[in-house]
Amino acid sequence: MGTKTRIDASWSLVISSDCETRKGTPPMLLEILGSGCAKCKTLHQSVLQVVDRLGLSAEVRKVEDMAEIMSHGVLSTPALVRDGKVLFAGKLPSTQEIERLLAS
Repeated sequence: MGTKTRIDASWSLVISSDCETRKGTPPMLLEILGSGCAKCKTLHQSVLQVVDRLGLSAEVRKVEDMAEIMSHGVLSTPALVRDGKVLFAGKLPSTQEIERLLAS
């Protein structure tokens, strides 16, 4: 039995969960902050791949509203936020770096 992944038509939400083994564990909220540029889209795809590869229970959202982005204190995009905490901003990390950040 593997991880089930559901992706909506706009690619703005992914929920990956292995509910039988993670009962009671809410999914982490991952937010990709960015204007929709190429780097932001690449980060979004990389995060989706890492979530799937690690079998994480996660909701992945793309945030393009500048007021919401700035509410996180982010002035340079792309950025990745995990459960309200900014993991990095202003760079496009490797999938290995994303994996390390999300696995910890």
